[in-house]
Amino acid sequence: MKMMIPALLLGMTTFAAVADESGAEQIKRGEYLARAGDCVACHTKMGGKPFAGGLSMATPIGNIYSTNITPDKKTGIGDYSYDDFQKAVRHGIAKNGDTLYPAMPYPSYAVVSDEDMQALYAWFMHGVQPVEQANQKSDIPWPLSMRWPLAIWRGMFAPDVKAFQPVKGQDAVLARGQYLVEGLGHCGACHTPRSLTMQEKALNDSEGSDYLSGSNAPIDGWTANNLRGDSRDGLGRWSEDDLVQFLRMGRNDHTAVFGGMTEVVQHSLQHLSAEDATAIARYLKSLGARDPNQVGFTQDDTVAKALWKGDDSKPGASVYVDSCGACHKTDGSGYKRFFPELRGNPVVLAEDPTSLIHIVLSGATLPGVKGAPSAVTMPAFGWRLNDQQVADVVNFIRTSWGNTAKAQVSASDVAKARKNVAGEQGNVDIEKLTEVK
Repeated sequence: MKMMIPALLLGMTTFAAVADESGAEQIKRGEYLARAGDCVACHTKMGGKPFAGGLSMATPIGNIYSTNITPDKKTGIGDYSYDDFQKAVRHGIAKNGDTLYPAMPYPSYAVVSDEDMQALYAWFMHGVQPVEQANQKSDIPWPLSMRWPLAIWRGMFAPDVKAFQPVKGQDAVLARGQYLVEGLGHCGACHTPRSLTMQEKALNDSEGSDYLSGSNAPIDGWTANNLRGDSRDGLGRWSEDDLVQFLRMGRNDHTAVFGGMTEVVQHSLQHLSAEDATAIARYLKSLGARDPNQVGFTQDDTVAKALWKGDDSKPGASVYVDSCGACHKTDGSGYKRFFPELRGNPVVLAEDPTSLIHIVLSGATLPGVKGAPSAVTMPAFGWRLNDQQVADVVNFIRTSWGNTAKAQVSASDVAKARKNVAGEQGNVDIEKLTEVK
């Protein structure tokens, strides 16, 4: 989908351009922006109506449920004024004055421009089908369920609402990518580590190299990757084109999408214009490494040669040959853009092995998207491999072909991960999102 107004190059129109924009154009632009923000992912439960809420989100103190943001006047946001809407999205303040849980990434949305907020409001009021579905109360017990501490948290950690402004002289494409990544894309909400008080350690690159350096705790059983320029577990070895292809198709020569990022590609990133995908990739590639001294990946064919000769004595090798080798090959090279390469894969080299354990246990499906319509499924192996076997094969993958992951996985690590793979959310019907009243 292409942007409809040239002045949107930086995601911020002039007042005159907005004033001349027809209602239909503004609604259509709001739809595009809602796609960029991936609003559907959190506000739609498995099997539910788009944006009607009810998705369960696990927190350290209990489950909360996303709210109905359809224009239903009884149970949704149909009676929200524009000011009510923007206060909720950018300030984290609900219509009744309550502070929203920071599962709603309002700290990121604080930089979204007024013009884009108005377009989003137009889309949600006039482009989304109203659904009468009452919001579900959280499972957080009293007194932890009291809202007033959230207001204190917001006052301490949420940034002031201020529309993004590019640095003087900044490349327009780079600035557009920064705006999308820091704002609507809210990439930092998952890909930036959090403090004990649950705020992101940095909301942008100017606040430090923690920004987008990867999560420091699993989210729904998955860990979010390092998106900075680190040479081993980041994007340092990826080209801009590699990253564009991953964003738009969920796959490239290095890896394939998995976990929660699958839905981000399916519902959001594949619908971005080529220009916006390039802008995001260019901005991410501009980020320096969190650890400039990190040793990069160097391929080593010792294990591949041993397996070729029938030597599977290394712990986990026999399980790998039996269960993984047919698709990922005994040299870990996989099949480009189909079965991901395991040698040098940033996910494999990440310090936290949680995602790799999860994939082995529960499998994964690479969805068909625009430009890459074939869906590819990796079967689950948790049903036939015990905890020790999973630990062995994960350790084998993380220490073969030049992979030098440090943390060893134990059977108890796998047992813990098994408890998190049940009840994974399915995908919603993305075609319903294109229905405009």
